[in-house]
Amino acid sequence: MLVCEPDDFAGMLTSWTGRWVPKRFYFGWVQVVLAAMAMVATLPGRTQGLGLITEPLLRELGLSAVTYSQLNLWATLLGAGFALACGRVVDYWGSRWVLAGLATGLGLTVLMMSRVGGVGALAVTLILTRGLGQSALSAVSIGLVGQWFRGRLSSAMAAFSILLSLGFMVAFPLVELAVQHRGWRWAWAAVGWAVLGLVPCFLIWGRRSPEAAGVKLDLALPDGADRLENETYDFSLRQALRTPAFWVVGLASALYLMVASGISLFNERILAQLGFERGLYINALVLTALTGLGGNFLGGWLLARGALRSLLAGALALLAGGLWALPQLRTP
Repeated sequence: MLVCEPDDFAGMLTSWTGRWVPKRFYFGWVQVVLAAMAMVATLPGRTQGLGLITEPLLRELGLSAVTYSQLNLWATLLGAGFALACGRVVDYWGSRWVLAGLATGLGLTVLMMSRVGGVGALAVTLILTRGLGQSALSAVSIGLVGQWFRGRLSSAMAAFSILLSLGFMVAFPLVELAVQHRGWRWAWAAVGWAVLGLVPCFLIWGRRSPEAAGVKLDLALPDGADRLENETYDFSLRQALRTPAFWVVGLASALYLMVASGISLFNERILAQLGFERGLYINALVLTALTGLGGNFLGGWLLARGALRSLLAGALALLAGGLWALPQLRTP
């Protein structure tokens, strides 16, 4: 058996499979895969995921759409607070244990939500799924990539985007299929068990930092790149709040998320009012995951050419046009 360094990923694979993996393989790519898995695991805490069970849940619990939307509003606002402490918690405990802990909490919460019988229990589980999934787990998964990459951060984020998009494209139809054939409670319980099934992956392959894995932070720059232009600048929260860009991007993101949340939560109902069948709703979810991936690459390509302001303005204009066009839809 070939002998490698104890913390070297090639050594671990060699001991498990007896096959040689080049020592130059960077362990940070494993963390990119884990980060994408963690992001896909946020599905039950995301509006698109909740939208899969909105209609059967409302019918079974006897709730109105207005009541459910108000519950989701407060769950989203209160759940956002879970992300505020993520940075310090990761610094103290490390991403490995934080990912495992958040996935455990989210999985158990989804299992509890699959058994709710009233508005009070639903409200509590909604807050927890939003906080643990959409807020905390999302923040940690994105931050995990940045912990391991600097010079090739763009490539790492591109791989991260591809993997999570593929994951959502697979997860949405599977959950919808389970809802149709087994009911929303069974489907939601299955999602909870699936999230819990990721916990061993985070514990086995997750690492606190590059140093904890016995490797160096990836600082390799593309050929011909200027290190000064790729330098990372850190801002404290107070410094960021004093920059106009923070508020412009923040407000633009808030407008988009408000629109996306409202439409995604009641997407099936909106399309039904326009005369479309339920199947189109699922196809739309898969299609938006695919087009979203394309949009990420197009946005990255434009940003690399310094088109930040034009890109933001153009994206908001497209969003406004999409909102105007939605009520006008008549054919698939």
